[in-house]
Amino acid sequence: MFPTILIVDDELSICQTLGGLLADEGFEIMTALNGYEALKIIEETSPDLVLLDIWMHGIDGMETLKEIKKKHPYIQVIMITGHGRIDTAVSAIKLGAYDFIEKPLSIDRVIVAINNALNFRRLQEENKYLRKKTIEKHSITGNSAAALKLKKEIATAAPTDASALITGENGTGKELVAHSIHLLSSRCDKPIIDVNCAALSNDYIDIELFGSESKSSFGKRIGKFELANKSAIFFDEIGDMSLEAQGKILRVLQERRFSRSGGGRMINIDVRVIASSNKDLLQMIKSGDFREDLYYRLNVMPINVPPLRERIEDIPLLAESFLNEYSKKTKSPIKGITKGALKLMQEHSWRGNVRELKNLLERLSITVKKNKIGKADIPILK
Repeated sequence: MFPTILIVDDELSICQTLGGLLADEGFEIMTALNGYEALKIIEETSPDLVLLDIWMHGIDGMETLKEIKKKHPYIQVIMITGHGRIDTAVSAIKLGAYDFIEKPLSIDRVIVAINNALNFRRLQEENKYLRKKTIEKHSITGNSAAALKLKKEIATAAPTDASALITGENGTGKELVAHSIHLLSSRCDKPIIDVNCAALSNDYIDIELFGSESKSSFGKRIGKFELANKSAIFFDEIGDMSLEAQGKILRVLQERRFSRSGGGRMINIDVRVIASSNKDLLQMIKSGDFREDLYYRLNVMPINVPPLRERIEDIPLLAESFLNEYSKKTKSPIKGITKGALKLMQEHSWRGNVRELKNLLERLSITVKKNKIGKADIPILK
């Protein structure tokens, strides 16, 4: 299927000449002699790209561009004009035009601009699809009251820039929640930076978090906070972090700046902080193992992830999701799980939570090939 291009110009000769040349290049061509006619055609046919003259009678090209981008933001628009001015070009680009070409038109220049714009549109569509798939991959599976409450809390926290503290037992999916918050936020165009607090050594914390200058013994390195600038940083199991490390993080959160190890220059940052913990941080504050001031800095948007035993009605959906995931990976489909096996799973205490369920189903998928998983296959739960 050939890309469709709408040429909008109040000079009929340009529409005919340019349309003929582009048709010879394999494009499907439509033409309009004014903005009103163009908007009607766009509403009816949704072309892939619009070549739009700026100076026209009635509604001019800039007003037409505004209307196109308001209702059809993914249609690429290339502006053409016989009165090229820098300020006009800048205004057109700000309104969403992909490019700006002056008359007299060079057909080679027009074709290059069209191909670049169409490639850009394809990338936009691919990125939109990949983002949708990524969000689906990191979404919370389940329709229980506990799962729906968790989804609502994620949706509330995501659009803000406020710090979020995610609590819950091991294996409940706290990391999944953190990534869901980020993917639904305005910072999602940059990756979230993960910090495993249990693996963070006091000897190297400055290098890991803040980086180092070339004159230091470590050479020049970019730290986690700098990598997370304009994005988000996720402190996984922050309760495992030493008091010394907690103090350094608190200082950065308060000042929103730091200096690399071995350097004196202050680096300003704009970072959203998300943290998780499987420990009772309030109890740790009482025992002197966690800083109260850091806790309240982090706990602006509190989110508690429920254990699997509090959402047992989600087990069939979770099990189906994990089996489908494993079947795709191994290209060895399992027919499903018997009602008896599901009942057995829903009666289990699941101290390892969702992670334990996932690991169990992965082991069963290896041993049970192309059949239904039954009660006899899961003696571990009996």
